[in-house]
Amino acid sequence: MISTLLGCQSSFLKLDQNEDISLKSDLDKKVVIEETLAVPEVTHKKEKSPPPLLRPEKKHKEKIAKKKKVKSESKTEKTVVETSDSSIEDQEGFIGRRPVHDPFHVGEKLTFNAYYNLLGFSAGTMTLETLPFVQVNGRKAYQFVIDLKTSGLFNSIYSIEDRVETLIDYELWLPRLYNLHVKETSQLREGRMYFDFQNLTARYEEKKVTKKKGVEEKKQEWTILPYSQNVFSVIYYMRLFAWRDGQDYAFRVADDNQNLIFKGQVVGRETLNTDIGQIKAVKIKPQIILKGSFKPVGDIYIWLSDDERHIPLRIESKIKIGKIVLELTDYQPGQAP
Repeated sequence: MISTLLGCQSSFLKLDQNEDISLKSDLDKKVVIEETLAVPEVTHKKEKSPPPLLRPEKKHKEKIAKKKKVKSESKTEKTVVETSDSSIEDQEGFIGRRPVHDPFHVGEKLTFNAYYNLLGFSAGTMTLETLPFVQVNGRKAYQFVIDLKTSGLFNSIYSIEDRVETLIDYELWLPRLYNLHVKETSQLREGRMYFDFQNLTARYEEKKVTKKKGVEEKKQEWTILPYSQNVFSVIYYMRLFAWRDGQDYAFRVADDNQNLIFKGQVVGRETLNTDIGQIKAVKIKPQIILKGSFKPVGDIYIWLSDDERHIPLRIESKIKIGKIVLELTDYQPGQAP
């Protein structure tokens, strides 16, 4: 979404009379989402010490991951997964799949100013919001929303109103479903992705309208690896790790018919001057590994607050000419449970 800020047209794409962007899918029948006022919290026994760290660069077969499994059942769905992925993920700060310190509070809202450094003015805003919990097929789930909108002068160059709603299982910290809504100068698009961890499959469906090609539909289904995040849950999942100096952190990501590995490392610690004050931050450089080799993603840096909540403070993405920057301008902490 961010890369499309460099477009060169104006106003939103409009549908012709015979075009329909609504996405109709049988996933609507498979996935039941319900509001909930209160769901019992998951409790865990304290462990004497965390499991040993196993680095991602060491070769481990998928079959030798921990045998201990947790079974979670509801009236509509049964999910079986291993309690942790010690073959690739760092275990510090986790009990099973739950973080010891949950950084997400209902009502948390982060607002970022987005700008292209060579233009010298704001291009728009991005917000990350934590909404009240819902139940997905009878299981408690986080509800995260990402909104990206252009504003002011940049709207005359390229207009964007994009929104992603991501639902993540509360107990197992695995993504279940995301809905993508794209409204831009050059395209209108509706997308939906569902992860089935019982059968280790991902399914993505999309309907798109562009000026050149009109209405297009896309469907993908592929086998995923255990514990995979989706491309939008990455920024949330990052907040669960300890981020210590000299240590690699990695986890799996499934996107666009591919199984990737996200790998990040601390490259510095500093104090950022933000609109909400001076905040100690940890600077992280992420990389993507595809089929054992690094996949070029450009120079991207992410700053998280250097505390238990690891709040995103700044994101920089270098491009061919200049760089795109997101800076935190407003922070609403939400209500702690």
